[in-house]
Amino acid sequence: MSSIPTLPGITSTFVPTARLLTHVLTSGPADGEPVVFVHGNASSSVFWEETMLALPPRFQALAPDLRGYGETEDLLIDATRGAKDWAEDLKALSDTLGDRPAHLIGWSLGAAPVLQFALDYPELVRSITLVAPVSPYGFGGTKDVDGAPSYDDFAGSGGGSVNPEFVRRMQIGDRSGDDANSPRVVINSFYYKPPFHAGREEEFLSSLLLEKTGADRYPGDMTPSANWPTVAPGVRGPINATSPKYLNLSGITAMLHKPPILWIRGDSDQVVGDNSLFDFGTLGMLGAVPGWPGVEVFPPQPMVAQTRAVLDRYAANGGSYQEVVIADAGHSPHIEQPAAFMVALLSHLES
Repeated sequence: MSSIPTLPGITSTFVPTARLLTHVLTSGPADGEPVVFVHGNASSSVFWEETMLALPPRFQALAPDLRGYGETEDLLIDATRGAKDWAEDLKALSDTLGDRPAHLIGWSLGAAPVLQFALDYPELVRSITLVAPVSPYGFGGTKDVDGAPSYDDFAGSGGGSVNPEFVRRMQIGDRSGDDANSPRVVINSFYYKPPFHAGREEEFLSSLLLEKTGADRYPGDMTPSANWPTVAPGVRGPINATSPKYLNLSGITAMLHKPPILWIRGDSDQVVGDNSLFDFGTLGMLGAVPGWPGVEVFPPQPMVAQTRAVLDRYAANGGSYQEVVIADAGHSPHIEQPAAFMVALLSHLES
């Protein structure tokens, strides 16, 4: 059973698989059509509970905690494999639960294992929903819609791109709300469009604080670089795994089996956007990180434009996608605007 109290109707279980012991939240009938919810960074399955309960009764909702997060067994992430550790963990869970084709929903970083799973196990995917997704070219260090790196060593992405004071406060279990670096303030400032506060703020904060931290875990190690901002990716941990050095999911455009894709995002997302406040290109342009080499060398990563370009090619090659932008929402439209989110999601699932 989870250490965080679940909502009525949500069941917490631990599922032994061939790869690791996975913590999973479930709701709905065991023989229902599976809908798998994959959380993002600095979160866990807890962030999906309300959405799971809003599904019609013909669906079974499953929300695992990814390796490195929540209450799933603490095993290391080999970042050099991109999202493959996570995708293979999901396949091992699918093997254990019966390998039924499922609708996959990935939020933020969680979009990476969802797309990797679709690439590797297309026969098990009925549809894909990307919620405020990480770019198919990863996070940080790229400069155009085709994912070209700003530098050959992918400087500006990976474990060294995370604020160490935020990580320190995670490690000490900081629940304060009096500093810009505290996890509570980060959630309320960036997961949502302020001044929104979630009704389950305490549970969401507890969920964030369950993430495994350290040089081998979150955010991961780093490599010194002669290029601005002097850090390049290491080889361990989740943020290195989403570096464009190791993560490139644009291959979905060539998939033979192309499940329909819903891309849904908030109109005020400060985390994933063409001027993300977590991207060194944006921070350099704003003067927050000194020594910025300029827009020709290291512009803000065009994250939304990259996703749209890849999905346009996906559609041109025989697939289909729909982009839905939800008003008055930041990085968590399923929490901030649940009614509008569910309208879009249910239309997608039932089509």
